[in-house]
Parts: sequence; structure tokens; C-alpha cells
Amino acid sequence: MAFALIVEDDFYQADIFSTALSMAGFERVDVVRDGQEALAFLQEGHAPDLVVLDLYLPGAMGEKILEYIRSADHLKHTRVILATGNPHMAAPLQAESDLVLIKPISFTQLRDLAKRLRQTLDHSGV
Repeated sequence: MAFALIVEDDFYQADIFSTALSMAGFERVDVVRDGQEALAFLQEGHAPDLVVLDLYLPGAMGEKILEYIRSADHLKHTRVILATGNPHMAAPLQAESDLVLIKPISFTQLRDLAKRLRQTLDHSGV
């Protein structure tokens, strides 16, 4: 079962992202709207196949969450899409992420990119 986690504090964006990922074939899509809650969720051992990560979050910044994802053994296969309105903040994080999308992100764009990532999960046996 493909599992995606959306870490986004904007309700409208989170809803669009959730629908797009469901349509891309992710059977489970969870949404967390606070950075500290997202860290706690991941530290509990949850291992999403994909994380769509906003960089500006209450509780903890997306950069800190990305750092944790890249350092945790149980998340070594997790793919990360950064979603931000600030390309300058995302630039130094590009090497640590799988994709960087600059807001506003269209439903179609995210759905199609997530579908491609979902297909690579099917082929990698993850």
C-alpha cells in the first residue's frame, strides 16, 4: 500500500495535495498541519513512501523535518517533494529533496509528478 504524508498548514493547499495524491494512486494519504507534529509522527516509526513538505510551518520548519527524514534509517526510501513559495529558501535544500515545486502548485502538476513517483515505487519493490 503506497502511503503519502502531506505536511502543509494551509487547509486549501493540503486538500488539493491530498486529492492529487489519491488520484495518483496513493492508497493512504495523511495530512499534518504542524511541523512539530510531523516530526513526532515520523519519530513514532511511520514511514511514508512520499512526503509533500511545506517549508514554512508552525512548530518546526520544513528544513528541520527534511533533515530528520534524510537522517532516519526507517525513512531511507522516502521521497520528498518540497512545496514552497520561496525559491530562495528551497535552493539550498534541492540536493536533499527529490523535487522542488514552487507555489502555487497546480493540482494537475502535483498529480502527474506524484503518479510518476508512485510508479517508481512499484518498480523498486519498496
